[in-house]
Amino acid sequence: MDQLTYGDIKAATERISGRVRPVALAPVDPGAIRTADGGPEPCEVWLALEYMQHTGSFKARGAQNFIQAHRDAGALPDAGVTIASGGNAGLGCAWAAQQQGITATVFLPTTAPAVKVAKLRSYGADVRLVGTEYADAAAACQDFAATTGALSSHAYDHPLIAAGAGTLLEEIRDRIPGLDTVVVAVGGGGLFTGVATAARHHGIRAIAVEPENCRALNAAIEAGRPVDVTVDSVASDSLGARRASAMALHAAQQDGVHSVLVTDSEIIRTRQALWDHRRVAVEHAAATALAALTGPDAAYVPGPGEKVAIVLCGANTDPGDLVH
Repeated sequence: MDQLTYGDIKAATERISGRVRPVALAPVDPGAIRTADGGPEPCEVWLALEYMQHTGSFKARGAQNFIQAHRDAGALPDAGVTIASGGNAGLGCAWAAQQQGITATVFLPTTAPAVKVAKLRSYGADVRLVGTEYADAAAACQDFAATTGALSSHAYDHPLIAAGAGTLLEEIRDRIPGLDTVVVAVGGGGLFTGVATAARHHGIRAIAVEPENCRALNAAIEAGRPVDVTVDSVASDSLGARRASAMALHAAQQDGVHSVLVTDSEIIRTRQALWDHRRVAVEHAAATALAALTGPDAAYVPGPGEKVAIVLCGANTDPGDLVH
């Protein structure tokens, strides 16, 4: 499946209603984000605090939708569910599996942050560390599913996963009437696919933000097809997909979508600023989205009066390096 429909997102919204936490929103101080042409009317910017979601990231939405849809269809095997992940997708899967009373076997690269591994085990997951990249864990997960008959989930490249993520935009739009733009960090593209698909239905602009050296979607847009990229960024534990999904590329090729890149130094600066000024400790991936609108060389500059929502997607991080 190379594209997601708005109907998929509406079905997901109904399926997971009451099973996930509604997103919280916080306004950015007026004038904190500069506008194009220095217009007199400031833009209106909101932070979507999705890091407060179950498991500490948006991944809980897609995982709940995936497992619930299979349960509704009577298609949950005795061997449970398995997934490969940089960490957050595994957490979402393990949490949703625990909610549904089934086993989750999660494959992670050995580079996964210890905080994520510990949290996975707290959800009762069978954690297996394989290789140094997501691709290594994915191959091991595929072999495990073929051998055991476990239901194979995916960190981002599945319509049920992307549709679950898209429910976030529905909530944001309900809370911010007249929303013009949504800004989201991109790894493999599950969150982006869902959010951008819902945004397009409502006539809302979507800004896809990636680290300069971790740009699977940006490279796919440039090539006109999904391509492998090198993964070398401070945010690679969450945004480190070697290749974006075909669904994400299709969503990115629609009107109203812009792909931008930010430097690791800007990501680090933004993450630190969120702590210094708001006492918010998020992953580098979450800071990636906000970094696109801050600093002297902002990758995206809103117009005067533009209403913008920036998704802070996850907070499964060790905050020790934030405190000076």
